[in-house]
Amino acid sequence: MNRFALLLVASLVSTAAQAGTAPKYPVAAIPSALRENAHAVVRLHDETFTVKSAGQAVSTLRYAITILDADGDDHAVDQVDYDRFKSISYLRGSVYDAEGKLLRTLHAADVRDVSTTSDISLAEDSRARIANLQQGRYPYTVEFEEEYTTSNTLFYPVWHPVSSTHLGVEQSQFRVKIPKSLPALRYREKNLPTGSQVRQSAEGNYTVYEWSVAGLPAFEPESYSLPAWELLPAVYTAPATFEVQNHAGNLSSWEGFGTWEYTLNEGRGELPASQLARMQELAQRVPDVRERVRQVYEYLQTNTRYISIQLGLGGWQTIPAAEVAAKGYGDCKALSNYGMALLKAAGVPAYCALAGADRPDIQTDFPSNQFNHVILCVPLPAARPDTVWLECTSQTSPFNYLSGFTAGRHVLLLTPAGGKLVRTPVYKATDNTQFRRAELRLDDQGNATASVRTRSAALQQDDLSQVYHQLTPEDQKKQAYRQISLPSFTISRYTLKPGATVPVPVMVEHLELSLPRYATVTGKRVFVVPNVLNQSAAPSPQLGERQTDVWQSFAYLDSDTIQLKTPAGFRLENLPAPVQLSTAFGTYSVQLQALSDGSIQYIRRLQMNRGRFPKADYPAYLEFRRRINKADKTPLVFLKNDV
Repeated sequence: MNRFALLLVASLVSTAAQAGTAPKYPVAAIPSALRENAHAVVRLHDETFTVKSAGQAVSTLRYAITILDADGDDHAVDQVDYDRFKSISYLRGSVYDAEGKLLRTLHAADVRDVSTTSDISLAEDSRARIANLQQGRYPYTVEFEEEYTTSNTLFYPVWHPVSSTHLGVEQSQFRVKIPKSLPALRYREKNLPTGSQVRQSAEGNYTVYEWSVAGLPAFEPESYSLPAWELLPAVYTAPATFEVQNHAGNLSSWEGFGTWEYTLNEGRGELPASQLARMQELAQRVPDVRERVRQVYEYLQTNTRYISIQLGLGGWQTIPAAEVAAKGYGDCKALSNYGMALLKAAGVPAYCALAGADRPDIQTDFPSNQFNHVILCVPLPAARPDTVWLECTSQTSPFNYLSGFTAGRHVLLLTPAGGKLVRTPVYKATDNTQFRRAELRLDDQGNATASVRTRSAALQQDDLSQVYHQLTPEDQKKQAYRQISLPSFTISRYTLKPGATVPVPVMVEHLELSLPRYATVTGKRVFVVPNVLNQSAAPSPQLGERQTDVWQSFAYLDSDTIQLKTPAGFRLENLPAPVQLSTAFGTYSVQLQALSDGSIQYIRRLQMNRGRFPKADYPAYLEFRRRINKADKTPLVFLKNDV
């Protein structure tokens, strides 16, 4: 057979093979119920985590997702992180059209290898491979296969069969294989559908734990609800024993995990002789322990700055205090360890504490590494309050104040006796206050000017404090423009400065506003809304039956006192009756009174309570929010005598 004939036969065989290939993941095969409210649908998720030993594991994952519209495009990007403990064996991918026809496969040139080191890091070894199979036409399906090996067994995976909102799931399964020579797998199931709980079996020398779900419709979040992670199904897994760079630990209890961390960092608190002498002199000079802690903290803030350093075991083991003293910088654990060393030299015991910063509270009933930050705890047995908390990474945080970054959550104290769970301060509504006083002056054309002073405290001042410390006065004013939601206004003067920190930090704003056409003039009547800057938004209506509980994550108290001054010839048509609302969700009141100088004083007070409320109470919650919105927007009506 000649060469041409051979090529022809090969071509015919190839064409026949392609023609005989069955389509893969055709969109038409997706049940309609899974496409409703979905931007994407998981067609298949098959994940296996195989523990080879106390110090090594392999993860294998194959998954396919159909992208229905542009809002689902993020699911067509796969990112596999790696570092010195974790090596990627392979990353493969393919993309299919709506009929299931293969469009193309992933090539090596399509995969980007990038550093995931943060901007504030001096040194990190974290990197990632990123594959992007996004298409311009919808729907389409992507399929990825990946495998990695890790020698850091402190972290076991979390299975999220529904990884985000607006995502349907056709089928998803997850298994963990543990050698029979190791302790049993520790796991925690959350929000799993009935019948999806663990199935346990034996496979040679392994015990296999397996979970699967199928036919899960897309989750659509509701207003005023718990965050999605609290509601979506998940399985959390963790080891009983683990190793990181030949450092073995026990994670079956908080005490054991704390012992591992404490031992890993023991002996790293030695200070240079000069600093040791300085702290000892301070102890002699300042007998009041609380004041001594304050001065040590101020010294730390003045002489150090935060730089992230996460290399290998350095993600958990601090650099020595003497090195921080010499270089003047360190990451959260290094600065906290340094602060602890300074306090020890000054005669004050303290403990580093692992915290989950800027994230929900940890699962206290499931010991595992749920932390990403370190702060400092200083018990003062003879004082009230009896504990001081220090954020050692900030040069501007007030003494003994934890912002929303770490406040109100459980942390793990690292003590010689092991780990101990304690809770950081919870700031109540009466701490998180915003007190505003304003004078609103109206002219006879409906234009207004306002002079406003606002005092914000605790969690209500967190954002303002960042604005003050990070932005110039000019940019602070620009930020104020972005925060004020009025149709037309000009800020003629703006200042922002800290107030007295007693007992929580305070920021004070001064505003001078010009408000053209603020009042509505209709014939002889003038309509003025006295609540200039703090009108509550209208609540979102409920569509269909409520599915989830009501959640208010933030307790606060707002108080507004506004004096409204009108031109001569203006007469109040009637004084509105007071409004008084009292519910489990919070309280609200508005009262107005005519003053002797002819002005009107408007006093508003709103306190919202933190908590979870049954979904059956949602109509009452909506009514409470509606009545607040209505009262906030209710205008005063004046008559112009000269018309």
